[in-house]
Amino acid sequence: MKLSDGFDARRLRPRGPRNWGSRLGQAFAALLAALGVLLAMAGAASLLGHPPALGDLNASKTGAALLVVFGLLALYLGVRLWRRCRLSRLRNRELNLAPHLMKKHD
Repeated sequence: MKLSDGFDARRLRPRGPRNWGSRLGQAFAALLAALGVLLAMAGAASLLGHPPALGDLNASKTGAALLVVFGLLALYLGVRLWRRCRLSRLRNRELNLAPHLMKKHD
């Protein structure tokens, strides 16, 4: 394959990893998921009859059920945010080629 004079292979890949926002987003998402797991476990422990883990916050059955719901919601949001940040970091490593230059698979 003949290389033209102005060809530079380094332009095909994006510049170095400048994705601190994505890394911070992943860290926040992991903390949110961990908080969700802890809240859900504390609420479930209260519902199952063990002593309340958070004092008066989940002493009643309604409060314990709310802790389980909010814990599962925080876990869900943390996992979704983590996956979104992870996929955006993976997409940044792809080649910057036009689609019509890629190999055709029929």
